[in-house]
Amino acid sequence: MGLIGIAAVSAAFGRDLEAALARIGTLIEHSRAGGAQLVVLPADALGGYLADLAHPDPAALPPALDADHPALRRVIAMARQTVVCVGYCEAAEGLRHNAAVCLSGDGILGRHRKVHLPAGEGAVYTPGVDFRAFDTPVGRLGMLIDYDKTFPESARALALDGAEIIACLSAWPTSITNRAPRMADDRQARLFDLYDRARAAENQVVLASSNQTGSLGGLRFLGQAKVVNPAGEIIARTWAKAGIALAVVDVASEIAQARRMLHHLDERRPDSYGKLI
Repeated sequence: MGLIGIAAVSAAFGRDLEAALARIGTLIEHSRAGGAQLVVLPADALGGYLADLAHPDPAALPPALDADHPALRRVIAMARQTVVCVGYCEAAEGLRHNAAVCLSGDGILGRHRKVHLPAGEGAVYTPGVDFRAFDTPVGRLGMLIDYDKTFPESARALALDGAEIIACLSAWPTSITNRAPRMADDRQARLFDLYDRARAAENQVVLASSNQTGSLGGLRFLGQAKVVNPAGEIIARTWAKAGIALAVVDVASEIAQARRMLHHLDERRPDSYGKLI
């Protein structure tokens, strides 16, 4: 593929689908104008995240969209030649899933349902069951949805399935139990960056991490969108504000260089991991 422009977005999204679609269209256009061929939007961009993780209000949940909802078709039309990852609440067989799709003007390229549900989400969502990479015009890609990246096995499963780029879509808030006066000192802010860098470095892949900003209900979101190279180095970021972290990366070359001497996937010893397998 050569050089690929990768945009990781930090932005606020609420319940208003029309407002969300307008913002998504603007973000795709701005990213494309900056040279992005891949745009990673936050989790729950279409309809917003939960407003309360302790006691989710059944009457105030995000809108549940089926897999062929008109809102998704509108994002496909906006994407044109650009590959776009976007999160939403998926309705399927009477259940809700915290989900994401990867798409372009040609249609849906890949799907993911969040597997790891933190406290609160389990009362609303049904977990997904696997992690699968898929081919796109920008290379083989896999998706994680926020809490998924806390678990090393999630990104490792995608890397073993051939993912060269991992898109981490998040609606990741500041700490609920131990909120710091400054976001830079918040425990969740430190963990968010740590997980992004570790998942990229341990799997020697490129990682694009999006996140929501602003507030919804009692939650305040971190922002901190970023692009991380296979050495675990942040090469573009937004910090806590809304914006677009844009980096131009030769993905194949970066991965080959990182794996030239130490190839983590090849040097695994599955026979030594016992119950992990």
